[in-house]
Amino acid sequence: MLAKSSSLQQRRRCSSVTRATRVTPLAAATTPRAPVSSDFRIKNAPSIEERKGYAGYDAVGFTYEEFEDALLEHDGRLMFDIGSFVTGSVASLDSRGAYIDIGAKALAFCPTEELSSTRVGRASDVLQLGMLREFQVVREDRHDNVLIVSLKAAEAKIAWKRIRQMAAEDVTVMGKVSDANRGGVIVNVEGVQGFVPSSHLSVALAAINNGDTLPLKFLETDEIRQRLVLSNRRAKVEKAITFKVGDVVVGTIASVKPYGAFVDIGGVNGLLHISQLSHERIANINSVISVGQQVKVMVLSQDQQRGRVSLSTKKLEPTPGDMVNNPQLVFEKAEMMAEAFKQRVAAAEAAARAEEAKLASEIAGQALGEESLAAGA
Repeated sequence: MLAKSSSLQQRRRCSSVTRATRVTPLAAATTPRAPVSSDFRIKNAPSIEERKGYAGYDAVGFTYEEFEDALLEHDGRLMFDIGSFVTGSVASLDSRGAYIDIGAKALAFCPTEELSSTRVGRASDVLQLGMLREFQVVREDRHDNVLIVSLKAAEAKIAWKRIRQMAAEDVTVMGKVSDANRGGVIVNVEGVQGFVPSSHLSVALAAINNGDTLPLKFLETDEIRQRLVLSNRRAKVEKAITFKVGDVVVGTIASVKPYGAFVDIGGVNGLLHISQLSHERIANINSVISVGQQVKVMVLSQDQQRGRVSLSTKKLEPTPGDMVNNPQLVFEKAEMMAEAFKQRVAAAEAAARAEEAKLASEIAGQALGEESLAAGA
């Protein structure tokens, strides 16, 4: 009877311990855990040999040795989410990339292609042993059982923040040309790849080479779509424009098109439209001007936002048609004709202001008269 009671008590203890040890692994597998040491053991638990004697041990599907090994194997990696940012120090470098200590049990790995937005030959070109940098966790390599981190992604996040700030302030930035195509040039700005359309270049596309540095203004910044569009022409115009509307400047014909000519006026290409070339009708623009010809032009308008300057020689003609018949006379008399034009404009503006003042006075007098009539009635 005593033996039977002792056997019953032992089975109850075994049953209780079995339930406890079954709950512990499931809870540990679903709850984030702090790092554990390599000598991790479940406290107050029976030995492995004792557990093997419990009812249902073989039906669990995994052994306690396997469970503890799994905890040790995955310890640390569960602490980092994909997309999270971590600070790590460079532990070692090889031909494939860099191994980074991010505080996990195992070292993380940063491949060479994740070191920079530009092409890198060796990891040592970017990182040095012991260097502390911020990385972004991008994926988990289950084959090699290692976390993959990216320096490029982390720096891009910081760079986009700076770009948004600079775009909001409309500052001029410098971009290095890395490639070109028929549509424009590809530049690197703050480590982010951007595009400058050929229509927003201040010089001909053929004159730009890889490695050239261009002053740029922001046109479009979209981090989600990874789209960065810039303008070299806007930056050049803002820097070069020290003249005002009505000023006369000396320029050189940079190119001739059927609709007009582009004139280089100190690093900025202004448009001399065919309608502003002369009072006389021009059938063939190439018969009037040619590439490389030096001309004096008057500034008609300027649009710094769009990076455009409109020019005229028509306003500088002493007599209608001189730009066609006697362009040298237009060149010699340009300043005198521009001054006469300014005087005419000033006189017209003064007359307009006087007319507005007269009209306002008449309206005020009429209103006063109506008030007087109303008061007399």
